[in-house]
Amino acid sequence: MKAAGRPVAARLRDRITASDPGLLRLAAGSRTAGAIALTLAVLAVLRAPLPHLVAGAIAAMVATFAIREKQRGRQAITLALGLPVALVSVSLGALLNTRVVAGDVFFVLLIFCAVYGRRFGDRGTALGLIGFQVYFLSLFVGATVSTLPRLYGVITLAFACSAFVRFVVVYETPAGILQRLREAFRVRLAQLVSAQLELLDAGPDDVDKALEEVREGTARLHETAMMIQGRLDDGTSDEAVAQVLQRRIADAEIAAERLGLLLLNARSAERADTLTLHLPGAHVPSGGHLPVRDEAIDTLRRELQALRLLLLRSVGQRGGTGVAHLRNRLLGYRDEENLPSASRAVQDVFRGIGEAARAVLGLRVALEGMQDESDDTPATTRSREELDAENAAIEGAQESERETQQEPRGLRRPTTRAAVQVSVGSALAIVGGEFLSSHRWYWAVLTCWIVFMNTSSTGEVLVKGYRRLVGTVLGVVAGIVLAGLVGHHTWTALGLVLLCVFAMFYTAPLSYTLMSFFVTAALGLLYTLLHTYSLSVLVLRVEETALGAACGIVAAAMVLPVATDRRTNELLATVLERLADVTDAAVDQLSGSPGAGLLDKARDLDEALGDLRAATQPLTHPITPLRARRSTAQYVVAVLETCAYHARCLAATAELLAAHPSITADPRLRRACDRITDNIAAISAHVADQHATDEVETGPSIASLLESDTARTPRYGRITDRVLRHLQRLDEAVVGLARPLSVPVAARKP
Repeated sequence: MKAAGRPVAARLRDRITASDPGLLRLAAGSRTAGAIALTLAVLAVLRAPLPHLVAGAIAAMVATFAIREKQRGRQAITLALGLPVALVSVSLGALLNTRVVAGDVFFVLLIFCAVYGRRFGDRGTALGLIGFQVYFLSLFVGATVSTLPRLYGVITLAFACSAFVRFVVVYETPAGILQRLREAFRVRLAQLVSAQLELLDAGPDDVDKALEEVREGTARLHETAMMIQGRLDDGTSDEAVAQVLQRRIADAEIAAERLGLLLLNARSAERADTLTLHLPGAHVPSGGHLPVRDEAIDTLRRELQALRLLLLRSVGQRGGTGVAHLRNRLLGYRDEENLPSASRAVQDVFRGIGEAARAVLGLRVALEGMQDESDDTPATTRSREELDAENAAIEGAQESERETQQEPRGLRRPTTRAAVQVSVGSALAIVGGEFLSSHRWYWAVLTCWIVFMNTSSTGEVLVKGYRRLVGTVLGVVAGIVLAGLVGHHTWTALGLVLLCVFAMFYTAPLSYTLMSFFVTAALGLLYTLLHTYSLSVLVLRVEETALGAACGIVAAAMVLPVATDRRTNELLATVLERLADVTDAAVDQLSGSPGAGLLDKARDLDEALGDLRAATQPLTHPITPLRARRSTAQYVVAVLETCAYHARCLAATAELLAAHPSITADPRLRRACDRITDNIAAISAHVADQHATDEVETGPSIASLLESDTARTPRYGRITDRVLRHLQRLDEAVVGLARPLSVPVAARKP
């Protein structure tokens, strides 16, 4: 029974690890709920009145979720600075509570300063958030000058409990978070291989669904890789270790995506484009006909299962000679003589499995260090030698230089513009909220504040306001039900509030609507505890929320507006610029020039593409009535993701030159890349100026551009043959951007 239970426990652990990479959401929810619970427990022992229990719960929640810094020392400093900010804020709230005009004016000024503080990084954002939310707390509990001494004690206790839970109970270190993220990457990679296996076996009616799962698995794997990238500097002992791990993660991601593309080719009568893996709703070419069922396909299925097994063996887990045998067999597919008799497309899948196995070996070497090599075959030994050479080259490389961009000044600065917009929107919300209710007007201000958080355009504010309103309406229904069930059972209601708080922070990165739902449900319970609950109060909550969202949208549209088109064009120009940088630097290195931190440039491209993907959400949201623009935005992002994949492959291949002296650079690649970079520049010019006259050029294939002028010069070198496919696909993808962006294409040259 015990032995049988282990696989179930391992599968459950892997599911949790994959669904919440790094357990970041679980930690955030547990940390916030734990801080509130501890605060309430201490206040209950001290026999604090109910309003102070509510104030303590809100203060503990604010003191916990406002801190976003990664280093524990900086977290402690910010938390210590946040306490006096909170005490000053609650004092001013109590003093100005009865002075309507002065209180409203100060509230608007506080909102401006809180939003403007974001320009000073995580600490400025946290202190501004604490100041705003604690002022809101004073309004919510009706703070007065006479109650200030006790509120000081409650808030101080809440901050102390928050610190205790953060630094003692839910103990997290940057190294520990990075370790859990690496585990999540391993599990998500195994899940992607499982989805690829399903794609191999899917029938004609199920192939599109299987492809969608592969597409989703590829996106989830890339998301985890980007999360690891953001934690490398803080979670590793030195820069060399971070660079080695970055390289191994990139290799595994590229190998997995390439394996999915090769499987599509094996299923199709025609070549599958990389775009198929990134464009939602794209179908498998030629209807995705199953390859002929023969011994080679059965072997392919078995080897995909073996690759998944290698990944599911967690780091540090020993698998004996059986796992070593599987590893050696898969690595053997990198040698041409080990390939089974099959079509070229199916053989390419076996080669892809071999490269994926090598990437898994590289991950294990990077995470575990030296391993037992007694069972190695020649193919495994060769892979280890290549990995050792690459590690030595990475550790000996100099630190890459990062370009610094000059930030805009004045009202063009995003934080300044947002501060002005939120202030105007909040002033409107205060006036309108007072007409709806002289006691609950601050709900409109809170909504206006929230819809501006982490948004950069009018469209994003509109979508966020819509989501908050939907979540609030559903939360009101839940609040009515919970209030009827709980009644006036204080501790039962507080327990449900804790559950709602945990769910709120656990679901926040997944769905803003769900987060708003749990917030409103918790507020319904708090009103019940304060004996101010009624159906009219919850209905007023919906009205104030709608008003606040409307004020935020009006302010975003009328005050220093940033149209969604303008925002997406700015980000699109950044993506194209970084795509050109990666491509140009990779080809330079492949042509014989010195290295230039290619993987860092590739990750900068990925980050810019992630920003663009988020900015296009107003255009791709299901509620948008502009269906044509929705399809265009999805297509452009998918093509750019295809370009980013080929750019990553070029960067990874270029960095092999330093580790493999047998692979020589080919200066002719520089000539082949010129057309690609010129076309990217032409598209960038049209994005920046619709009246630009630049044209995208098409012509002979990239391979033909490398034809030598002398018959004695070899047509392709080893490195050239590896790169040609990626350059050709990148060239096709860049040309494919011209049509949806209305960039003229020059006639094909003979």
